[in-house]
Amino acid sequence: MLTLTTLGREIEEYALSKTEKHSNLLKQLMAETHASMEFPQMLTGPVEGQFLKMMVLTSKAKTVLEIGTYTGYSALSMAQALPRGGKLYTMDLNPKSLAVAKRYFEMSDDGSKIEIVEGDALTNLKKLEGPFDLVFIDADKGNYKNYYEAVLPKMQSGGIILVDNVLWSGAVLDPKTDDDKAIVAFNEHVASDDRVEKVLLTIRDGVYFIRKI
Repeated sequence: MLTLTTLGREIEEYALSKTEKHSNLLKQLMAETHASMEFPQMLTGPVEGQFLKMMVLTSKAKTVLEIGTYTGYSALSMAQALPRGGKLYTMDLNPKSLAVAKRYFEMSDDGSKIEIVEGDALTNLKKLEGPFDLVFIDADKGNYKNYYEAVLPKMQSGGIILVDNVLWSGAVLDPKTDDDKAIVAFNEHVASDDRVEKVLLTIRDGVYFIRKI
């Protein structure tokens, strides 16, 4: 008999089997992340990575901002879809994960489209004018609302914000920790924001798809 946990895992494997295969470089990055990093579950992975790539393609984004680089899987996925002359700014402050990301960016034909902005994201956001066509937020959960409010004015009408982990492994239904409560508060903030249209997608750990009106 299938349990909910088993069914969820098998459904994810089924979805993966029907998704465009990721590149050998991304496959190598995924393997190294699992072998060398303390929290490999933070990796975006092939299903969500392909979703991000297709979002860049279908939105025809030329300028992308990512808050939370980790080892660079999501940045490389999105950079593959950027046109020549497109730019992706990715922000992080963890030197260990950024060292991995930098190495893979250098190995990629699309790495020249990526600029790493190292340090505190809220501080560095003040230095970037935009406008951004697409923003992907996947960083410290306590600052989700702050990141959202910082980037929204830097986007034109029709700009897209994608926010990861908004289901937080189901903890949004019974929040206990500070991170649980921060995600719940962020979701409520977006849900009541009349500046945007939105849909919360159950992709992986939840992706909030937000479009500026």
